[in-house]
Amino acid sequence: MKKDLVSRRSFIKKCLNAAGAGALISTSCALIGSTTASEQVWQIDPDKCMQCDRCATDCVLSISAVKCIHSFDMCGYCKLCYGYFKPSFLEMETGAENQLCPTGAIKRKFIENPFYEYSIDYELCIGCGKCVKACGMFGNRSLYLQISHEYCLNCNECSIAKNCPSEAFTRISIENPYLLKVVS
Repeated sequence: MKKDLVSRRSFIKKCLNAAGAGALISTSCALIGSTTASEQVWQIDPDKCMQCDRCATDCVLSISAVKCIHSFDMCGYCKLCYGYFKPSFLEMETGAENQLCPTGAIKRKFIENPFYEYSIDYELCIGCGKCVKACGMFGNRSLYLQISHEYCLNCNECSIAKNCPSEAFTRISIENPYLLKVVS
C-alpha cells in the first residue's frame, strides 16, 4: 500500500514538473516573440502627419530629430518645386528670399532642362514641415516628415509624440525602422 502511495506522489510530482516546464517554455516563447521597448523606435505615420510645426519645437534636442524626407520615386523633378520655392514668388530665382525653407536645407541641382533634383541637407533641416505642407498643397506629396535615427535619442516618452495633435507618432520594431511613403 505504501508503495502505491509513493507511486501516486511520484506521478503527481512528475505531472506538476511537466506542467511547470510547459508554462516556462510557453512564457519564454512569448517573451522571445514579443518586442520590448528597447527594441522599438519612434516613427511618424506620413499619412497622419499634418505638418503642425511642433516637431521643430517640441523635440528634447536643440535641433529636432525629425527631418524632411524626399521620396524620389514620387517626385517629378520639376523646375518649379513648391517645397523649395515660396508659392508666391515672382521670378525663377533661387535666392534665399524665394526659398520656402527657413534654414536652406533643401538643395536644388540642375539635371537637364527642365529637370532639377531636390535633396535635403539633414544637418540644416529642423523638421518644421513648411516644405512638406507646400508640397502636399500644390505638389505631388513627395516630401514628408520622418524621425532620423541618427539624431533621435529614442526617449521612452517622446515629447513630440506626446504633443502631436494628429497622433502620427508610433513605436515600431527596430527591424523595420522607417515608415516610408511609397508610390501607390
